[in-house]
Amino acid sequence: MASFPDFVNENEIAKSWFIGELLTPSAPFDQKSGRETWTVSFAPDGSYFAWSQGHRIVRIVPWSQCLNNFTLDGNVSNNVEDRRLSTQNSDGQQQKNIPREHTIDCGDIVWGLAFGSSVPEKQSRCANIEWHRFKFGQDQLLLATGLNNGRIKIWDVYTGKLLLNLMDHTEVVRDLTFAPDGSLILVSASRDKTLRVWDLKDDGNMIKVLRGHQSWVYCSAFSPDSSVLCSVGAGKAVFLWDMDAYTMIRKLEGHHNDVVSCEFSPDGALLATASYDTRVLVWDPCTGSVLLEFGHLFPPPTLIFAGGENDRWVRSVSFCHDGQSIASVADDRMVRFWNIEQKSPQAIAPLSNGLCCAFSIDGRTLAAGTRDGSVYFWATPRIISSLQHLCRMAIRRVMSTDEVKKLPVPDRVVDFLSYRIM
Repeated sequence: MASFPDFVNENEIAKSWFIGELLTPSAPFDQKSGRETWTVSFAPDGSYFAWSQGHRIVRIVPWSQCLNNFTLDGNVSNNVEDRRLSTQNSDGQQQKNIPREHTIDCGDIVWGLAFGSSVPEKQSRCANIEWHRFKFGQDQLLLATGLNNGRIKIWDVYTGKLLLNLMDHTEVVRDLTFAPDGSLILVSASRDKTLRVWDLKDDGNMIKVLRGHQSWVYCSAFSPDSSVLCSVGAGKAVFLWDMDAYTMIRKLEGHHNDVVSCEFSPDGALLATASYDTRVLVWDPCTGSVLLEFGHLFPPPTLIFAGGENDRWVRSVSFCHDGQSIASVADDRMVRFWNIEQKSPQAIAPLSNGLCCAFSIDGRTLAAGTRDGSVYFWATPRIISSLQHLCRMAIRRVMSTDEVKKLPVPDRVVDFLSYRIM
């Protein structure tokens, strides 16, 4: 069985440009602490990069200084233990206004982490609050870490100090995601089969438990306007939730094995999901229909094989901010970059034991974490967005598929705006 369909010449697929790596320490640790990099994340403003490097440790790195330490010649390695990021002035004094690197011992295996930024005009959803333990200013940047023991710890990114310790899950907190509207609403996905909604502007009080998954919940993602949440887990269904009413909108059926990763496009019109059935599906979350399918095994596995070990399990999927590029990490030791207008990968890169991936905020770089606690970086293949695509994204940010269908425009334009014509 092959990694590409017969009509694709693997030699003609571009090789993504390798930028650099951040390596985990090689010193011996207790094996029980875990070594895997389960999550990589970029701060919403692009200022920091964080990853769970194993051994209970999370590393927070100023992203601009990290890039400066990469020699952008395609033949670089960057060991953060050997090349510390400089945050000192010429007199050796640490400057308060310069982003600093932090190494945080979370006390247990770290499965999920997420950055959250605060917008002052977004108030707590709890109406009767007379006082707060914490005041979140306009420049507040937090990092949430989900642990093996079911706890969630909230850290101040600028100081590295622990702010909150959230305790309610009874199993591993597998994934965390902040609402992108600056409200500091946090959703946690757990092996206890639940999603929990926390209000950090209300001192981390839990405001809702979302139930519906019959087994472990692996991942969740907010739509760009924070109104819809997608969650996936040990099951074939993709769940969509109304985050104003905290009710389930619908289940999306189409995968044949556990769904482990999900992410919305930047305009909210598309939803990408990755599954152990060797596929990435791209959905219209408004209608529940499948618009695209990116396969990682050819010929595609029959249903019986799609439900078992096949060496092509897709571990992670990420949507680039250009709205056209999607990255996937699979068990076949390969990272793939997809263009939504093509059926085959636009570019590929080698990656052994990959677990997770995320695009940088500017969309120029992809970070991928591995089982050995390290992170590898590649340049995103360049795509010059057409004026039509940019206009489509602008329209879809404010209009649903149903609203687009009611526009007094030709059917072909409706199909293009609905992503039925890419």
